[in-house]
Amino acid sequence: MKIALHGKNIKPEAIECVKGLLKILDEKSIGISMSKDFEKLLKKVKINAAPENIFLPGDDLSEMDFVLSLGGDGTMLDTIAYTAQYETPIVGINLGRLGFLATTPKDEINNAVESLIAGKYNVESRSLIHIESSQDLFAPFNFGLNEFTIVKKETSSMIVVHTYVDGEYLNSYWADGLIVSTPTGSTGYSLSCGGPLVHPRLKNFIITPVSPHNLNVRPIIVSDQSEITFEIEGRTNRFMVSLDSRSCSVDDKVKISVKRESFEAKLVRFDHNSYFDTLRQKLNWGVDARN
Repeated sequence: MKIALHGKNIKPEAIECVKGLLKILDEKSIGISMSKDFEKLLKKVKINAAPENIFLPGDDLSEMDFVLSLGGDGTMLDTIAYTAQYETPIVGINLGRLGFLATTPKDEINNAVESLIAGKYNVESRSLIHIESSQDLFAPFNFGLNEFTIVKKETSSMIVVHTYVDGEYLNSYWADGLIVSTPTGSTGYSLSCGGPLVHPRLKNFIITPVSPHNLNVRPIIVSDQSEITFEIEGRTNRFMVSLDSRSCSVDDKVKISVKRESFEAKLVRFDHNSYFDTLRQKLNWGVDARN
């Protein structure tokens, strides 16, 4: 078995967990490769490791059986750029806080490795959102797992996002911004702006306005077979766009469209951890503060 490791941050309380992971991988004679960022991180926290290979975003990971993403949901989003079209299954080890995507707690690392070896896991396919633009935004990694967002850059005035679905006019959103989310991203920024929870196996996009001026404008769900295009205007000619955790400034001349990516993200789930379990745990459903 070959496993790739990626992480962006290791807090002091997680150092022993990472050491334990490296130890069990060595004991099981599992070959490991590391992202360049993770290798630098280990050196910074003085953890000794001897990976077989070091890889960068865009490198071929097709020979890897799994990629272990060590961190939180932000690290998981970052890991998608490494797996890309190779669709290498990702195991999210939660060294962070909330963990909608990185669902394996750090105290279950050993059990997770044992389950991978024994084949006791499921692989979920998650659709990705693909961005095309006249300014070549986010290339060559112009895809994301959660959402694409257009927001105002200045704090004083709203923007107008004219939105079209398959060329048909949908609406002009007078708002602070607009989110196009995948079902996976429905538990993220879209949710905080009033968007619905959508099961990740569904094939949809969720269009959610950010602080809309017209209160009767509501989120809408459309097929992810659609292509959604935008025209942006405002009192200033600069706006911010983001794709998952990456962002950049654009002008009002940019042409942007989003559609479903041709490949998917593969997320590993263990038998004891379902999507509905995660919702209940992370959103505290059914919790009574009196008890």
